[in-house]
Amino acid sequence: MLKKKQAHRKNDNFRQNLDPLNPEELSIHKDYQENINRIKGELGNSTDLVIRELNFGPVHGALVYMDGLVDGKWISEYVLETLMNKALPDEHPDLFQVILEKTVALGSVKVINNWNEVYDLLLSGCSIIFLNGYNKAISGETKGGETRPILEPTQQLSIRGPKDAFTETLRVNTALIRRRIKSPNLWVESMKIGKVTQTDIAIMYVKGIADDEIVKEVKQRLNRIDIDAILDSGYIEQLIEDQTFTSFPTTYHTERPDVVASHLLEGRIAIVSDGSPFAVTVPAIFVQFFQAPDDYYSRFDISSSIRLLRILSFFIALIGPSLYIAATTFHQEMIPTTLAIAIAAQRENVPFPAFVEALIMEVTFEILREAGLRLPRAVGQAVSIVGALVIGQAAVQASIVSPVMVIVVSITAIANFSTPVFAMAVSARLLRFTLMVLAALVGFFGIMVGLMVMAIHLCSLRSFGVPYMAPLSPFSGENQQDVFIRYPIWAFKDRPKHISKGNIIRTGEHQRPTPPKHGSSHESDDTKGN
Repeated sequence: MLKKKQAHRKNDNFRQNLDPLNPEELSIHKDYQENINRIKGELGNSTDLVIRELNFGPVHGALVYMDGLVDGKWISEYVLETLMNKALPDEHPDLFQVILEKTVALGSVKVINNWNEVYDLLLSGCSIIFLNGYNKAISGETKGGETRPILEPTQQLSIRGPKDAFTETLRVNTALIRRRIKSPNLWVESMKIGKVTQTDIAIMYVKGIADDEIVKEVKQRLNRIDIDAILDSGYIEQLIEDQTFTSFPTTYHTERPDVVASHLLEGRIAIVSDGSPFAVTVPAIFVQFFQAPDDYYSRFDISSSIRLLRILSFFIALIGPSLYIAATTFHQEMIPTTLAIAIAAQRENVPFPAFVEALIMEVTFEILREAGLRLPRAVGQAVSIVGALVIGQAAVQASIVSPVMVIVVSITAIANFSTPVFAMAVSARLLRFTLMVLAALVGFFGIMVGLMVMAIHLCSLRSFGVPYMAPLSPFSGENQQDVFIRYPIWAFKDRPKHISKGNIIRTGEHQRPTPPKHGSSHESDDTKGN
């Protein structure tokens, strides 16, 4: 207990050192040299801190900014050049106001009055101007520096859809969404989370479509976060989700702006974090994780067929090895005689039961998959493919596993890749081992018990108050238009009522395409010509 108290005190002291500002000493000093010395002291005289002292006519001052966080061209052309070349009056009742309104040639200029604002803006890429004799400063928007350009998505690929993906810059990401929803009802609210990192967070939703109660709940959960650092949107997901002890994702993350835009138009709320190329949307429901972007860019019959194939692949990835274990261990009478004899002949020299076979192969495939992700891309793919072939063939020749088991595990692994969202695919991978154990103990009965427990667990989950299995449980017949079968776009009359509580109408009347009633325009022209 004493060690825990000492550790807690050390942590408190650490936080105090990281936040040296005293509420009683927040005001900016009139002597600009005192302000410069304070900044140097608080930042440890960091080498990326740039201080340029200037003479503004009769008044001395300084320009302060952080190298690497600002655009050097803006600093040179729109700040330094205008301050040094523009003649300032020798006598003026308020020289500060002249520089603020007529000298600094930047789009966003504001007055700051305390040190909290100084550090917040300085470390966000703004430039600060101190003037001698004034207990306030001028801040100019000069954010810049090296950033990653907009590239194609790397995970959620699309054949026909847009090819742009989020970057690590917050304003670029919000702009990508703004380009798709050009409506004044798209509201963006900002906040900072993380006492040390001070990470910028943007909450985006369409006013009038999103449920106000869900928006309020999102803000409350974000405001309750008390942590030193937010380095990625994954931190936020883990701190705001409804249920911690579940393998199923109750928030949805994506790198595609078009997916976020479609979610916003359904009434969901997006959370965009600075420094993360993934946006989080809530609430999330189970069927949402089997919907791919291409589902909405292709005809409904093609999209529906492929979606049903994905759902089938998910169940294969979930229970494939379990069915083989149960059938070969307890229910041999359910296997056709010819196939049962072939399987028995292949397993004749294998010293392990079917469960141990499956466990060996599944663990091996998981290790290969993880190794392929961690290695460089060119090497990782080769290691995954060659490693699987070599190890599988060698294991069969060494009579460690049977050829049928290699086929079962391979089909399971391929089916797992068919799930569009990685978070749901990982859930299937974890639950697969539990179902394998149940199948090894009591056969098909164990698999059914495991699936029933999983279904009960899914029905008990909530995502920001929305049932996770909606609109299947509780069942809603009018909201089945985008579950297993994707209705045509013209048939999407209403938004999902379990998510949106505002304007639920999204398609007008008589949107179904129909051919001309009196023949084509070419036929009309021919008739007129005759």
